Amino acid sequence: MKTAQDWMRNRIVPEQIDKYLVNGEDFISEYAIEKKLTDSAAPEPARVREIIAKAEAIESLTIDDTAVLLNVIDPELVAEMEQAAARIKKKVYDNRIVTFAPLYLSNMCVNNCLYCGLRCGNTTMERGRLGTERLRREVEVLAGRIGHKRLIVVYGEHPESDVDYMVDTIKTIYDVQVPTRNKGYGQIRRVNVNAAPLAIEDLKRLHEVGIGTYQVFQETYHRSTYARVHPSGTLKGNFRWRLYCMHRALEAGIDDVGIGSLFGLYDWKFEVMGLVSHALELERATGIGPHTVSFPRLEPADMAPFTQSPEHKVHDREFRRAITVIRLAIPYTGMILTAREDAQTRRELLPLGVTQTDASTKIGIGGYAENGDEQQSNKQQFLLGDTRNLDEVIRELASMGYITSFCTAGYRCGRTGECIMELLRTGQEGKFCKLNAVITFREWLDDFASDETKKVGEAVIEHEIEEVRVKMPKVFDSFMEQYERTKAGERDLYF
Repeated sequence: MKTAQDWMRNRIVPEQIDKYLVNGEDFISEYAIEKKLTDSAAPEPARVREIIAKAEAIESLTIDDTAVLLNVIDPELVAEMEQAAARIKKKVYDNRIVTFAPLYLSNMCVNNCLYCGLRCGNTTMERGRLGTERLRREVEVLAGRIGHKRLIVVYGEHPESDVDYMVDTIKTIYDVQVPTRNKGYGQIRRVNVNAAPLAIEDLKRLHEVGIGTYQVFQETYHRSTYARVHPSGTLKGNFRWRLYCMHRALEAGIDDVGIGSLFGLYDWKFEVMGLVSHALELERATGIGPHTVSFPRLEPADMAPFTQSPEHKVHDREFRRAITVIRLAIPYTGMILTAREDAQTRRELLPLGVTQTDASTKIGIGGYAENGDEQQSNKQQFLLGDTRNLDEVIRELASMGYITSFCTAGYRCGRTGECIMELLRTGQEGKFCKLNAVITFREWLDDFASDETKKVGEAVIEHEIEEVRVKMPKVFDSFMEQYERTKAGERDLYF
């Protein structure tokens, strides 16, 4: 029987790192990043406004541009940056917010990351993985009772949750259909994956099974910090294997990739520069930037010493600036704000350009069908800040003027990869998505919403329909035909 050590031995493929290097070097230059941050101190207002205008034209900002924005201290300029971030989000994504739920498939892991409750050195963690029947029950709750259409499935790095297990579980998730209280059915239509870096051959298998976005977070782009929190001798201890995972994913045929950094491991300004460097490198090397950027903050975790008194804790004002600058620097990307943050914080940060958020979130194995509402530190990776259910979150979003989109049409219509990059930069994708957001929101309201949420949601729909009538008169009649068919009970209609 193969041991975990045997399994780990050949996981990293050096030639699938070296092929992407330029003159033997990777694209993260700590010296250059630090120098640009130092040289951009006290930027001139004219220069700041020039960069803001560039971002509003949906042009990717350079590392130099990004450093300037990170160093702005004038409150008036900061306000202008935040206002521009909101306009960019509206231009590219309209007023939609996409919701999803994380689903932890396994919490077994061979790594020993000092900030993570799932680390192999945590002997108090209750370990396991979902078998087929337990997985089906989880999906039945998520898709049939709550009403989610998108999941991000999370796997620990371990031989018992290898690519064979990933493929099998994703197939099972797509297979589940649950009748709803109306004429429709609940089903997960897009499975995104958050997992360890994989070799190209394994990534091709994930592409073939029909995943959505493939997420791998670098955690920190600062090498010495990375080495400090990811012990040597572990798979995750290899900085470059992780750094070039998105290159491999795109080469394997996966159209949409997601990057991220765990804010709080190192200086937040450096991490923003690292994320922007990563986005620019993907654009340079593959022509496709990140579909999403995530920016989770370090949270308390069981038996994870690094989380107790972090040296680089990111305060709310700094976090707000980081989100604003990411929206300006990578104007086309989706931005994910998670339930690590509490409800009030999420409410305040959404207007800065956030496009996706989770709800009804549980991060323990079997959490949706079995574990109830209580958080249990010995069963989950970290502690959550916002445990509100999807109905509550959608009601709040609607009261703020946002429409929750459950649309997954773009992925089935080929609006991915290079195609969606062009549509996003020109603002065309938002038009498709407005139509599909209304239709899918109508579907969700009828199948899952409480009476209170349905009332608030329908007011948003009325406003959106009027916008479509005024701004898109050529498609209005066909749009309304699909809307009325959905209202009558048909499901999964889209443009």
